Amino acid sequence: MAEKFKILTQFVKDMSCETPNVETYFYVKEYLKNYNLNIDITTKPLKNRMIEVSTKLSYMDKTKAKSKSFFEITYASIVKIDEEIEDRKIIERIILCDVQKEIYSNLEKTFINLLDISGFPGIKFEKKVDFEQLYQQRLN
Repeated sequence: MAEKFKILTQFVKDMSCETPNVETYFYVKEYLKNYNLNIDITTKPLKNRMIEVSTKLSYMDKTKAKSKSFFEITYASIVKIDEEIEDRKIIERIILCDVQKEIYSNLEKTFINLLDISGFPGIKFEKKVDFEQLYQQRLN
């Protein structure tokens, strides 16, 4: 069977880094270990079997700390689904799993670069995102 989808293009749609003041900056540098990576995937149908897939990464502190920075990037991928694919479950898997596995290394590299130039160098996401596992959890 031929490819089920093709990524036509991918780009940074939006990025944000918010550190309100120098006190917050120094506090966040010390407590960055409290920050968690969150992923949100949304879609927007386009014409000719194309879909805009937006993958948003947020890196934030969910504790009740008053001093916080906020980091977020939205990465868009324009995906063309093969004409023969009609099953919604297959399309859902393509969007939530297959496309994500293909784009994630570029997205993560760009996000880490944003954190680095925002004054927080050396951040590495220890746990790799397993889109296959996330997709299976969603089904259960």
